[in-house]
Amino acid sequence: MSATIDLSEPAARFRPVVPPPLKAPLGLFDFLRAARKNPITTWMDAHFKLPVVAAEGAMGRITLVSDPALIRYLLIENADGYRKDDLQRRVLAPGLGNGLLSAEGDEWRLQRRTLAPIFNARTVQGFSEAMNAAGARLGRRLVRRDGKQVDVALEMTRVTLDVLERTIFTQGLPSDPDALGRAITRFLEAVGPIDPLDVFGVPDFVPRIGRLRARPAGRFFAEVVDELIARRKALMARGEAPRDLLTLLLEAQDPETGNGLSDLAVKANIVTFIAAGHETTANSLTWTLYCLSQDPAAQARIEAEVDAAGPGDFSAERLPFTRAAIEEAMRLFPPVPFLSRQAIRDDRLGRIKVPRGSLVMVAPWVLHRHHLLWEDPEAFVPERFLPENRDTIPRFAYLPFGAGPRICIGQSFSIQEAVIVLAHVVRAVRFRLPADHPPVTPLHRVTLRPEHGLRMDAVARG
Repeated sequence: MSATIDLSEPAARFRPVVPPPLKAPLGLFDFLRAARKNPITTWMDAHFKLPVVAAEGAMGRITLVSDPALIRYLLIENADGYRKDDLQRRVLAPGLGNGLLSAEGDEWRLQRRTLAPIFNARTVQGFSEAMNAAGARLGRRLVRRDGKQVDVALEMTRVTLDVLERTIFTQGLPSDPDALGRAITRFLEAVGPIDPLDVFGVPDFVPRIGRLRARPAGRFFAEVVDELIARRKALMARGEAPRDLLTLLLEAQDPETGNGLSDLAVKANIVTFIAAGHETTANSLTWTLYCLSQDPAAQARIEAEVDAAGPGDFSAERLPFTRAAIEEAMRLFPPVPFLSRQAIRDDRLGRIKVPRGSLVMVAPWVLHRHHLLWEDPEAFVPERFLPENRDTIPRFAYLPFGAGPRICIGQSFSIQEAVIVLAHVVRAVRFRLPADHPPVTPLHRVTLRPEHGLRMDAVARG
């Protein structure tokens, strides 16, 4: 059943330009070339129209699942029958370490149990003041750019790093935030392209160009995090540490054993929060601002909601259309375009056999645009996500943060941050895309970002 709502004036809805699905499969070398350049260009038309597609390819047998009931089975009911596949671990682990994003088995369960209390609703709500301060600072900066072009992607990177600094590292970063942002971008650009050596399972001791290019950024991360931890432990020893996420992380204890995380696990998760957490929220804000700039009706509605909230700080709970716009942008441009699992034993997904060791994918890029699940799936329609329409969306048809035991632990933090920051941006300026801007197309580099960045003209609303 598709998510059906009243699509008023459907012809007037904004439909972002994206790579069209393939009509026929690519040959081996064309597939490898396309997957390395931009993996979202390799999906076929059938993937967007059938609930399950299984095929043999360069990466062996792959089963793509877009049936919500089967996704529930895969990610929840039989989650123990699958693990993160070797390709994902080869790409992410060298830079992010063995944190929540990469760990498996007992190590992952230990980390998840230990870290989950840090991101409870009360703690996240307590960070709204810091998020508002970062958003207000961005708003003032944008107003000063009235009549000038703004690198929107860069500004969203800066504000999400500002939020990190105010919520995780309140004693400040031991590095220029812009330098850290550039390092994150370089790391993801380097490891993002799929390496044929990984596709064919070549042993890790054979050098990969992407990993070699990512090493300087990885060393930079390590130095920054080592200094952060050392400075914070010194403050904790003196009883002077702020009660931010870094302190909570260092104090966290497994509720079952009472043990804390190892230094390596702490370090890996700090790197994960910096690299993965900040990047996905920054991209979601960038895509939302792009979509709003192309949809005058949605722009007017979000401005009315923000203006009605009055001056001062924003409460995310009181901005339903602002949140809906972000969630719809994440539907069209999911922060993580695909999730993959490797079968630990033989299994079956509906009528499809899943041999042990084969890959099973859930691709939000496909799932969120699937013709069986969404009405007018290519259109930007924030109304889909208003409270009165949420029940029409099948639970496992929309997965911007994953699902099941491995659902993103920072989901509520990210949504609250994005809503508050977007409200401050909308209060401050209106963005317009210049006529000479290159095509705004998505590029898959671990996350999903505009291929040519996003330069827009800022017009102050004051």
